[in-house]
Amino acid sequence: MNRNSRTFKITLGGICLALAVIFMFAATFVPGVELTLFAISSLFTAVVIIETGNPKSFHCGTAGAALMFAGASILGLVLIPNKVAIVPYVVLFGYYPILKFYIEKIKSGIMQVVCKTIYFAAVLSLGLLAFKSVIAQSINLPDYPVALLIVAGTLVMLLYDFVLTFLINWYIRRFKTGDASSFKLS
Repeated sequence: MNRNSRTFKITLGGICLALAVIFMFAATFVPGVELTLFAISSLFTAVVIIETGNPKSFHCGTAGAALMFAGASILGLVLIPNKVAIVPYVVLFGYYPILKFYIEKIKSGIMQVVCKTIYFAAVLSLGLLAFKSVIAQSINLPDYPVALLIVAGTLVMLLYDFVLTFLINWYIRRFKTGDASSFKLS
């Protein structure tokens, strides 16, 4: 099959969507590895960007990836019984490869890391506030310093970014002819 054909792109998007939903579903049932499975499910968004994009275009497959993310999020909400459990995918992991693609178009590696750090800190801060105000009102949790939680979470998310970059580059070397110039380790 021609990798540039519309049929290939639609088929690949459907396969990646199905795999993302399967990993999201597994994340709601397998205790202890939820975040790992959500991180793996985000790799499929990156695969859609890599395979469906035109390297000469600025957007380079992000429209297809956004559709795949939206479809996976909607299917996850419809098919997965525990709706709260897929929030990490919908809020953070699902669309992060699209954001990563654009951040890594910045020439300076330092600015890339700064942008990612600001993004992760903002998302984690909002998530922590939402968790404390909505979900944890009736739960008595230890009161850790919020700044410590945000810094630790940001470091974990930067590690996730590094591993995602490694997996993207492995995918490109293994399955795609071309180079990994749009996704760099930073």
